Amino acid sequence: MKLGIFGANGRMGRVLIEAIDDNPAVSLGAALVRADSPFVGMDVGELAGIGKKGIAISGNPDEIANEVDIMIDFTLPAALETNLAWCLRHKKPIVIGTTGLSASQLESIDQAARVIPVVFAANYSVGVNLLFNLVRQAAAVMGNSADIEIIEGHHRHKKDAPSGTALAIGHEIADELGWDLAQCAVYGREGETGERKQQSLGFATVRGGDIVGDHTVLFADIGERLELTHKASSRLTFAKGAVRAALWLASRQAGRYNMQNVLGLA
Repeated sequence: MKLGIFGANGRMGRVLIEAIDDNPAVSLGAALVRADSPFVGMDVGELAGIGKKGIAISGNPDEIANEVDIMIDFTLPAALETNLAWCLRHKKPIVIGTTGLSASQLESIDQAARVIPVVFAANYSVGVNLLFNLVRQAAAVMGNSADIEIIEGHHRHKKDAPSGTALAIGHEIADELGWDLAQCAVYGREGETGERKQQSLGFATVRGGDIVGDHTVLFADIGERLELTHKASSRLTFAKGAVRAALWLASRQAGRYNMQNVLGLA
């Protein structure tokens, strides 16, 4: 199966090239960048630092339509609509890992999924997706008495906060407890905030250095607390998960899926 990458010059794009190269079940069909990018024409292997691979980076998506079976998109929200439109036009399934999307962009994914198979997840790490299940279990047992806080940390270049993964954790907990995240989420505290409301879900954000992705969910009760933590040390874990999702997606009908579906957890 041949995979294509939108935004191959990005941090995740380069790691995706490496992950595809490492997986014997797939091959890289094409790597795309903006038409005005200085990386157009460069060998993908040189871009990813894994040696020449004989595939030149393209700035023209229409010229690679016959070279790929499934596309992977870890670009920016501004590029999503264009990338989805291309996949719809060429009937290509897509794996989406872009975060920080608006409500209208999420609706665009839903619309596209009526026509093509789509995997959309806030995080493609196997461990994080197990964490989603664990926090639901903890919320079911402790959520009505414990105070729940989500602490996440990422590198200095990340543009959205809280992270898509932190928000996904929040949605899992809120769904388990029957809460509305839009009403119970607290995204920052400063000054005279008053006592903590029991039915609230706190988010704390750390940005610094080259932190790949740290997430801790704290269930703090009187006399005890439970902390569930996942730490990613390499973006390769996300890239490998995305490749795994692409392989799974190849045999699916049109629809919107997530990593829980891919791993058989949902």
